[in-house]
Amino acid sequence: MERVLILGCSGSGKSTLARQLGERTGLPVIHLDHEYFGPDWKEPRREDWGDTVTKLAARDRWLMDGNYSGTFPLRMPRADTIIFLDQPTWRCLWRVIMRTLRHYGKVRPGSAPGCRERFDRHFLHYVATYNLTRRPKISAALADQRKLGKAVFHLRSRNGLKALLEAGALV
Repeated sequence: MERVLILGCSGSGKSTLARQLGERTGLPVIHLDHEYFGPDWKEPRREDWGDTVTKLAARDRWLMDGNYSGTFPLRMPRADTIIFLDQPTWRCLWRVIMRTLRHYGKVRPGSAPGCRERFDRHFLHYVATYNLTRRPKISAALADQRKLGKAVFHLRSRNGLKALLEAGALV
């Protein structure tokens, strides 16, 4: 395991898992949100973002968390392991709302630098519709990656993740 992608809805636990696995494996952790957003949630130009992701994916070793499905063609060919945290919508929404309330107006730990927590109806809509709009595309991409012989873990529950960690399958 040299290059690991962690995918899933916001609030599914991607960043937490990335930190845990980074500690266990020694792989350098790349949180794509940190790379994508500038202060005050400023988004990069599309061309710049593609260049950034290409450079990040070209590294020899990494553990990368974040969706950004437009960059799958840049990242998936380089990944040897893919983990999809497929959590229920209610759980993701609950976690997003709770972390926003807990850190409202402040930059929360794990967030992009200079990005204060806020309620954003577009973001909440993204989380609420993720499993309807994004999950089918991710599932198809994962099936393609399995055919290529890559290690793909499709985790639908906290127990599945816990069992995988305890079994040492991701170390």
